[in-house]
Amino acid sequence: MIVVTGAAGFIGSCLLSGLHEVGYVDLVAVDDFSSTTKNKNLEGKQLTAKVHRDDFFDWIKANHRFIQVIFHLGARTDTTEFNYQIFQELNVNYSKKVWNLCVEFGLPLIYASSAATYGLGELGFEDNHSVIKNLKPLNPYGESKNEFDRWALDQATKPYFWSGLKFFNVYGPNEYHKGRMASVVFHAFNQITQTNGMKLFRSHNPDYKDGEQLRDFIYVKDVVDVCIFLMETRKNSGIYNLGTGKARTFLDLTKATFKAMEKPEKIEFIDTPADIRDKYQYFTEANMTKLRSIGYEEPFHTLEEGVSDYVKRYLLTGNYL
Repeated sequence: MIVVTGAAGFIGSCLLSGLHEVGYVDLVAVDDFSSTTKNKNLEGKQLTAKVHRDDFFDWIKANHRFIQVIFHLGARTDTTEFNYQIFQELNVNYSKKVWNLCVEFGLPLIYASSAATYGLGELGFEDNHSVIKNLKPLNPYGESKNEFDRWALDQATKPYFWSGLKFFNVYGPNEYHKGRMASVVFHAFNQITQTNGMKLFRSHNPDYKDGEQLRDFIYVKDVVDVCIFLMETRKNSGIYNLGTGKARTFLDLTKATFKAMEKPEKIEFIDTPADIRDKYQYFTEANMTKLRSIGYEEPFHTLEEGVSDYVKRYLLTGNYL
């Protein structure tokens, strides 16, 4: 059995589809299943079992002999939530329990970290273990992810294979439920649909022109491919960046969305809200040397390829992956 926590969520549900597509059929979904909107991500998927997240630890103890790997993708991901106790319980303490059970029963573990751990990028974006203890995330979500990364590295006993993945700006199908936390592609598509135009944040940094703020945008299908690669190779444990390694501008993304929708470009700029202006990232770009060095050779979708596939096959049709 392959177990995916956060299975009704964006990346988790796409991973289930990707696993099934390459022939894995004994799949177990773990989530709280309380959101009817999120549960649409699971419709039509062949699952061996659905396990409520509150029952997961007892379920592992009863079924560990049958588990091939655990993908722990379940987390509170709201970067606008500032009650750290929520993150402490769901992102840190829960993850520690999963880790300890993987150690106890000899199970491989692949878990979701985040590029939010890098903060403003003062120390760069290199997935070097020695840097992690010095990172300065900008919000409680990033702090919780970095806290668990630090804890994992400090453990004397670890799963025989484990990997933490620092997801950069992931976009793609099955994020319909995410609201304001959905990708910029999703919001651009909806704004263009409703108004025939797109508003982007103006730059308040003299080093960047309006709309030329840079992010490492990665298509969720590439994320799924990397997860499967790590599961199948099961060597070289550690924390890895997961972006494309190529930063692109918000203008590039918006223009690609207009093109995929076959609509004329109409782009305006508005001031970045004052309350987030001092924490606004103007550049993120994953250093992907480490993942490439362990044998992952597949090319990533370009921004134009990923946006085109997402818009035409999913957003315009309402389809799920």
